[in-house]
Amino acid sequence: MTQWVRLAVAAAVLGALVWRLGTGPFLDGLRAVDGASLAAACALALLTTLCCAWRWRIVAGRLGLDLALGSAVAAYYRSLFLNLTLPGGVVGDVHRGIAHGRDTRDVRRGLRGVVWERGAGQAVQIVLTVAVLLTLPSPLQHAMPLVVPVILVAAVAVALAVRRHPVAGAWPAITLASALVVAGHAATFLLAAHAAGAAAPPSTLVPLALLVLLGGALPNVGGWGPREGVAAWAFAAAGLGAAAGVATSVAYGVMVLVASLPGAVLLVVGTGAPPRLTRPRTPQILPSRNGATDA
Repeated sequence: MTQWVRLAVAAAVLGALVWRLGTGPFLDGLRAVDGASLAAACALALLTTLCCAWRWRIVAGRLGLDLALGSAVAAYYRSLFLNLTLPGGVVGDVHRGIAHGRDTRDVRRGLRGVVWERGAGQAVQIVLTVAVLLTLPSPLQHAMPLVVPVILVAAVAVALAVRRHPVAGAWPAITLASALVVAGHAATFLLAAHAAGAAAPPSTLVPLALLVLLGGALPNVGGWGPREGVAAWAFAAAGLGAAAGVATSVAYGVMVLVASLPGAVLLVVGTGAPPRLTRPRTPQILPSRNGATDA
């Protein structure tokens, strides 16, 4: 049912944009991508994938799973390609978690590691987006005083809920890795905006980039649909034009897809095999206040 909802939402958004703006912005976004921009996007994708794999390795280690960084990078590339090409947008993550769990003879723990890794990354992305929207002009800046209290309450609730979880002690490293990932994605979006001809300074484009990246987390198909809708609205609200937003989002989508192709190669040649681990370990235990221990 969820898959059909995603398909319906993505199709409805794209259909509305075509009806309102025509096919021109979509074609402009495709034509804007050239060899130089693709090379730069692939380099940025390599850096962000390394950071994602590092984050996954940190989380897996806190859960008692020894994960080699090289194996994590290969598995993450494969996961990205599957997420971008198969309906749902999470097939690659599910496959990554199951494969990891089977290799360690603990599928449940393998899936938990992926869930925590992706959840931590999204939490950091939200916090960074709110911080940028508070400091730089954006279409949502006037609403931020209402959003911040909600974010603070949610942050406190999450902190209380996970304070005794094994992953809690690794938050500094996870936050750093996630911040680098967000920065890499935002830089790729700015690269796409430049290629699509969006004439605006970084101080204007960065808040728009973070808004669009959050929009890409809404029900979609391989990232397509709501991302283009949010881009059209955000660029129009910033005075850059809805067509420029759609063209930029399309160029970004093409860049990200091409940058994920190493994952396809790994799938074909078989070197993207499930991550190899030496042995399962006992999760790191944090002492509780009464002297007992909690996993």
